[in-house]
Amino acid sequence: MTNALPQGATIGILGGGQLGRMLSVAASRLGLKTHIFEPGANPPAGQVADAVTTAGYEDEAALKAFAASVDVITYEFENIPTAALDILESLRPVRPGREALRVSQDRITEKDFLTGLGLKTAPYAAVDDKVSLDDALQSVGTPGILKTRRFGYDGKGQSRIMAPEDADKALADMAGAPSVLEGFVNFSHEVSVIGARSADGQVACFDPGENVHRNGILHTTTIPARLNISQRTESVILAGQILNALDYVGVMGVELFVTPEGLIVNEIAPRVHNSGHWTQQGCTVDQFEQHIRAVAGWPLGDGSRYADVVMENLIGDDVDRIPQITMEPCSSIHLYGKAEAKPGRKMGHVNRVVK
Repeated sequence: MTNALPQGATIGILGGGQLGRMLSVAASRLGLKTHIFEPGANPPAGQVADAVTTAGYEDEAALKAFAASVDVITYEFENIPTAALDILESLRPVRPGREALRVSQDRITEKDFLTGLGLKTAPYAAVDDKVSLDDALQSVGTPGILKTRRFGYDGKGQSRIMAPEDADKALADMAGAPSVLEGFVNFSHEVSVIGARSADGQVACFDPGENVHRNGILHTTTIPARLNISQRTESVILAGQILNALDYVGVMGVELFVTPEGLIVNEIAPRVHNSGHWTQQGCTVDQFEQHIRAVAGWPLGDGSRYADVVMENLIGDDVDRIPQITMEPCSSIHLYGKAEAKPGRKMGHVNRVVK
């Protein structure tokens, strides 16, 4: 641990949502401090961090002051403006690095990167206007999903095209944003691998989890996933291949479709991931500690699973069920400290250990 951050050092986190909150808790357990940079007032992460800067990503003075107060910088979401990263990276190490953000911020760039590694993705084509959409429909076919190339999450920025006559509405839904048409994949279920890589190239992956979505938002992740031995091995090797290709430092989520023709990569997320929350009750070292260890230059921890877990997201008024959930045996509740429950808003999650 010659280059590891010492106890008392400060990790800067861009973004103050629930992922930043849980990263802050993990850092505190290792004797490290956190400083949150977040444009919105009173973020969930601010309740458990050592310091909070409330400023926009265009505020150059605030960015410089933030960088000066921390030893390393990480992030809890991908869509950080390039100009802000230019300033921060000139002052402090940013982990994971810029290449992972560049690849993941644009769906076309991401798919080109993945296929360039020899990995399978859904068929896809770039869409900028009616002419290119017509061309894409010819090459990709229907049914398909038109998605914005940037800034989409939890089902936002997407429109289904079940038949060619749906194309005009889907294009209007994109509101002029550069987009990508993705063909439907015949998959039995989705799984995700949470992988980690240290600065010296050590790679460790958690067991794959099986995901179920509702209304475009992750509903549950179940461990273990329905995979045979070869699929399980392939999913972990695939995740490691992506991590190494990006010279990655930190935790990444890799979503995969299980198909009769093999595993297909849906998308990658260069951060701790919703589908990895089960690790809090299933592993000695969870995804949040693993990420902190990686960005702080510590050795990666043992991510082996010692329990079967079902993680359920608590969305919107699901939090009204908290009194009942507290009485369930083998259930661990994680609430995010958000003031108001709104439809589609992630308010917390519960990890149920399966005996």
